Amino acid sequence: MARAGAVVADVLALVGERAQPGVATEELDALADEFIRAQGGQPTFKGYRGYPASICASANDLVVHGIPGPYALADGDVLSVDVGVTLEGFVADSACTFPIGEISSEAERLLEACQAALAAGIQQCRAENRLSDISHAIQAVTEEHGFSVVRSLVGHGVGRSMHEEPQIPNYGEPGRGPRLAPGMTFAIEPMITAGSPEVVLHDDEWSISTADGSLAAHFEHTVAITEAEPRILTAARTPVGA
Repeated sequence: MARAGAVVADVLALVGERAQPGVATEELDALADEFIRAQGGQPTFKGYRGYPASICASANDLVVHGIPGPYALADGDVLSVDVGVTLEGFVADSACTFPIGEISSEAERLLEACQAALAAGIQQCRAENRLSDISHAIQAVTEEHGFSVVRSLVGHGVGRSMHEEPQIPNYGEPGRGPRLAPGMTFAIEPMITAGSPEVVLHDDEWSISTADGSLAAHFEHTVAITEAEPRILTAARTPVGA
């Protein structure tokens, strides 16, 4: 899973560099697909329940599952990119929301809050904690920043399949659910909005937007529970020579 996670991290770094004003999201998808296959992996999303692309590319009020297409990124957009890679029978899954050009101060705050919520959730990924400790930490940080948690979308277990048990809501009271144990692997993924937590499903039966048109952010890591610190399997790698 760590090897798959390294490919995922490299894909997101590559896409993040290319995600500039004027670039179509379908170009980012082609770039990701080519890179994943060159590393010996398979794009986990492509063909999953009929999904037609290798990444999800969700701009502005799209929360998740945006299908790449001709949409050209514009200055001030925010773009959430979700990537899954299958390598040697194991899956890793990660997401990042990228600022496109100069973004508003509210958008900056939203992205910072979502990253902070992800970090808080990951810090609860420790042996003997309860599953809902992760959920509670994400909700608390998100709401402290004045934003909303999408309640109808959840994190999940991940390993030999992309979606495994348990589901991991991004809200809830702490101290509930199963105890965490070394060897468990989770996709921790806060999905938050600048407005209402309500979302709507589009006619393509994939793309999900905020109901009120407010901006959304999505950050995600695949995390392993260990005997000590949480291990982020999709952490960005330090470039050679850096």
